Amino acid sequence: MTKIQTYLVGGAIRDQQLGLNVYDKDWVVVGSSAELLLKQGFQQVGLDFPVFLHPKTKEEHALARTERKSGKGYHGFVTDSSEAVTLEQDLQRRDLTINAIAQDSKGNFIDPYSGLDDLKNKILKHVSPSFSEDPVRILRVARFAAKLYHLGFKVDKSTLKLMKTMVQNGEVNALVAERVWQETEKALKTSNPQVFFEILKSVGALKVLFPEIHRLFGVPQPFKWHPEIDCGIHTMMVLQQCTLLTEDPIARFAALCHDLGKGTTPIAILPSHKLHELRGVDEIKILCKRLKVPSKYKRFATKMAEYHTHCHKITELKAKTILKVIKAFDAIKQPELLAKFTLTCKADARGRTGHESIPYQQKDILDAIPAQLKIINFGEIAKNCKDKSHIPLRIDEAQIKVIKSIQASW
Repeated sequence: MTKIQTYLVGGAIRDQQLGLNVYDKDWVVVGSSAELLLKQGFQQVGLDFPVFLHPKTKEEHALARTERKSGKGYHGFVTDSSEAVTLEQDLQRRDLTINAIAQDSKGNFIDPYSGLDDLKNKILKHVSPSFSEDPVRILRVARFAAKLYHLGFKVDKSTLKLMKTMVQNGEVNALVAERVWQETEKALKTSNPQVFFEILKSVGALKVLFPEIHRLFGVPQPFKWHPEIDCGIHTMMVLQQCTLLTEDPIARFAALCHDLGKGTTPIAILPSHKLHELRGVDEIKILCKRLKVPSKYKRFATKMAEYHTHCHKITELKAKTILKVIKAFDAIKQPELLAKFTLTCKADARGRTGHESIPYQQKDILDAIPAQLKIINFGEIAKNCKDKSHIPLRIDEAQIKVIKSIQASW
């Protein structure tokens, strides 16, 4: 009878060795079965394969398993989690060598695929050719590249080559929207989310999964305003700048999508991008629908796309137009939403070659307006309005009057 053994595996070991915070611990159980774990009080939570929660720690314990490709995409696998599966076999099915390290109860490492060496050498490398059987791994490698970029990690050339082949073979087309978004959202929370999209572009997956972003690359902009010229490069720079300003993934997503309309600019008017703001709104809606992006992301991103140039030109706008922006973000009731918008606009202004540290007074100017509009007594206006249907118009007039007085001080 095989001796039952439990090993710490995966991310906890990787992050511990890198000096990063360890939030979750995953365990693999060798030589056991679902029946035995259930008898010990474990709670089964896995549907596709046996995963159990420890009765006391609630940490995930998975039976050692092997996987065999049986069809296209993420779900096309047959798994074997019998008691005969070894630790080495379980580790072999994992994506990257740095995620295929185990540790026993005495603290000894089991590292059959040299993951510790790759951690030391800062290399993201696939464990075996079976990597190509799961297209989600393309997204995971790109995400790990983004997560560990600040530590100097690079994707191994052989792994990039394998990822390209997978894309060429159509594996990426089988990815389900929910899983693409799940990995994308995680990538947006890393310290260098732009790397996620750059890796996807380098292997051909960006064109398949994010065509709206991919078509930005190679599209020119006026050198006067954009020394980097290329719309795709600008977008990556804006995302990077936004990451330096905030950890909010919603703001970062809006930074990523703010110029999608430039990818549909008629060739005849290039490098100008007249009306790209409204075209961008349509592009964001298409992207969000396809990938089933949560509505909170879509709402803010579409507003960012529509109004970001308004923020840049705040001192040139009419009071009526400024009020339109204030209303769009419900800024009197939600000044924090407007502040998130102006911060993302600041990232846009700084996401240009040579402009990375420029001051952005537009943020301070626009952020200050809602508080000054609160001096208006809306109740008094309503009370003195004989025709109640005119109340919204009278309130607008009062707000525009205040905004004009603010403008006089600029």
